[in-house]
Amino acid sequence: MREAFGASFGVDPGYLNTAGIGVPPDFVADTLHEAITRWGEGRIAAAEFDGPVARAKEGFADLAGVPSDRVTAGSSVSQLVGTVAAGVPAGSSVLVVEREFTSVTFPFAVQRDRGVRVTEVPPERLLEAVPEHDLVAVSLVQSADGRVFRPEELRAVAEQHGVRVLLDVSQAAGWMPLELEWAEWIVGCGYKWLMTPRGAAWLATRPEVLEIPRAHGANWYAGRSPWNDLYGLPLRLAEGAGAFDASPDWFAQLGAAAALDWLKTVDLSSVREHCLELAGALCAELEVSPPESPIVSLDAAGAVSELRAAGVRCTARDGRLRLAFHLYNTETDVRLVSDALRRNSSAPLR
Repeated sequence: MREAFGASFGVDPGYLNTAGIGVPPDFVADTLHEAITRWGEGRIAAAEFDGPVARAKEGFADLAGVPSDRVTAGSSVSQLVGTVAAGVPAGSSVLVVEREFTSVTFPFAVQRDRGVRVTEVPPERLLEAVPEHDLVAVSLVQSADGRVFRPEELRAVAEQHGVRVLLDVSQAAGWMPLELEWAEWIVGCGYKWLMTPRGAAWLATRPEVLEIPRAHGANWYAGRSPWNDLYGLPLRLAEGAGAFDASPDWFAQLGAAAALDWLKTVDLSSVREHCLELAGALCAELEVSPPESPIVSLDAAGAVSELRAAGVRCTARDGRLRLAFHLYNTETDVRLVSDALRRNSSAPLR
């Protein structure tokens, strides 16, 4: 059992895979267990999940630094980005970085029959390439290697040249303080650093671009009055961001509400400091450059099996070993990894 920022976690030592799957505080798991028990006993009602859906929206808005009335609830990043991509004007030019996570790039790439063009550039060329495009879509923190794009730099060049911006904060929200009200679209999933169940994701949209997406997934929950708009035409969608809501995954949204209610009370500056200190300590032990984020990417993909045998939960991404430190990690995890790598790695790390 670990205590962190006022919450208890049942995570074992060596869990360094938050970039893949975050571990919830115990009270979040308990909330789900209680609801599943009531479901199994036939003591659950669908309407009782409306409150958690709204609370989770508010939590995501708070963590992204945007008003809550701009937030749409969905189930995955790709589904929400797909809504945006399907509405961009035909012939639009979209800028992405090389090796970007495909949930950001594929939704735009499939629009090629409408003349939508997607251009990849090396990460170090992103800012200089922005003026040549209509829209830039990028993960604020890259999934594969933890590279961080500074939002204030991207904002400055995008606003100067009138380029719209979609930011994926899936690897940032939950450890990085964010104030992203300026971006046209902010998307993120919950099951990583936000420590929610899989099946909850959100999209924040600035009011002036709400006319761009089309609600291809229009459904009963996106109606003006969901419980009164269940049958028949005419179309009667909610105003604003609610018109794009997906029919919710009840248990995912319930867990998300519990996790985000707590997380938005946590000092994220302290979380960032804690995570970067641990990631930096590991890099210092291994004599490699300090990371920009809590994600440590090492040229040691072959060490995954040895690390797992030593009790380290990690993964390989894009041909490299990936480790991720979150608020529930401690110096014990640093030592566990460094000792295992020193024992098993004969090649220099970088």
